[in-house]
Amino acid sequence: MHARPSRQNDPTPAEAADTLPEATHADSAESGLPIPQRYWAMLVIALALTLAVLDSAIANVALPTIARNLRASAAGSIWIVNAYQLAITISLLPLASLGDRIGYRRIYLGGLMLFTIASLGCALSTSLPMLALARVVQGFGAAGIMSVNTALVRMIYPRTQLGRGIAINAMVVAVSSAVGPTVASGVLAVAAWPWLFAINVPIGIAAIVGGFKALPLNPGHESPYDYLSAVMNAFVFGLLIFALDGLGHGERRGYVVLEVLAAVAIGYFFVRRQLTQAAPLLPIDLLRIPVFALSIGTSVCSFCAQMLAFVSLPFLLQDTLGLSQVETGLLMTPWPAVIIVAAPIAGVLADKVSSGWLGGVGLATLTAGLLLLATLGAHPEPMQIAWRMALCGVGFGIFQSPNNRTILASAPRERSGGASGMLGTARLTGQTLGAALVALIFGVAPHHGPTVALYVAAGFSALAAVVSMMRITQRAKPQAA
Repeated sequence: MHARPSRQNDPTPAEAADTLPEATHADSAESGLPIPQRYWAMLVIALALTLAVLDSAIANVALPTIARNLRASAAGSIWIVNAYQLAITISLLPLASLGDRIGYRRIYLGGLMLFTIASLGCALSTSLPMLALARVVQGFGAAGIMSVNTALVRMIYPRTQLGRGIAINAMVVAVSSAVGPTVASGVLAVAAWPWLFAINVPIGIAAIVGGFKALPLNPGHESPYDYLSAVMNAFVFGLLIFALDGLGHGERRGYVVLEVLAAVAIGYFFVRRQLTQAAPLLPIDLLRIPVFALSIGTSVCSFCAQMLAFVSLPFLLQDTLGLSQVETGLLMTPWPAVIIVAAPIAGVLADKVSSGWLGGVGLATLTAGLLLLATLGAHPEPMQIAWRMALCGVGFGIFQSPNNRTILASAPRERSGGASGMLGTARLTGQTLGAALVALIFGVAPHHGPTVALYVAAGFSALAAVVSMMRITQRAKPQAA
């Protein structure tokens, strides 16, 4: 039985390309939350997402200080960052799948509570193992926040304004990433490093209280949870992360090969198991939707390009051009700063224009910006660097919100958790691959590493633009009601 078409509910051309016809059902879920509850709910989303993203950025800046205070080696202190990222990556999809079953609000608030408690544990840590363990728990809490936050946005905003809600998320991530180093430096200037984590506690408590009052409920479904798939997922992504990290940091090739082979072997049985599931943890059912799969591919390539640039640019500016740390920070600021402006505009356009076009134009702009940065002269003026950074920010900002909207809107509503988890997994996969490639490039071409990395970033960005444009030919297919 098919949903009877209604002329009043006919989608725009952009919506026809980016959404499945399930969006034409005129149920109460399509209207979103009433105002002002919608605004309070988005404030809770923004607060929690800020904490999760900020804690990844501030730890990088504070590593030397924490290592000295805890009498840990520089190599050992890296686990303060790696433990957090690893916990997030291996648990995003399992928690998103659980959210489809028991409700997104439960996962979100549960993750926020765990994150807040673990932040207190980080602040009270007196040794590196204790801090690393608290960071693992904090990472699982952050995964609860990140895995379903866009699924909640889909419930908070009406379908016709979904792009605006997604744009707010993109803007929050950009702002949090941009101010992370500044916040860390400011806190460390007036207080000891434990306060970097202690400040999360009152903010987390406020977000939890607000979440219970404002976040929407969804019923979920009662299908049994596949715990074996969750374990297999953790091994596959964990082994791949270790292999990529080892490849970039000079680990013996034999170990890297063994890690990859183990990941492939477990992944084979993991995928076979997912093919037998009605609502698989690894959303193979969603990846069969062409526009969803193309959007995920676009996301992985674009975030790989972004991370290649973000990691290599400080080396270019400081080691090659001879700029100071302060000058480097200031000259890199236009990239995330422009995203803050571009993302909301792209979010509004995403509700009216095909994401294939918007993504293609944005990523082509990003490619041009990266190529212009790679071809800087030996003695560029600060403004010459700044406007190139801004151009990259414009391109990334135009691409990100429409792409995220398409990933979410192309999935059936009852699979919003799986789509949200896959969105976060694609971002983390791209970032991890980009960071590993920078380390590999610097090892192979130490004298021209930053420039080569920027050219490789431009290549990934151009590939992402091509994949994005392929979505223009996709059209929604009739779906049973």
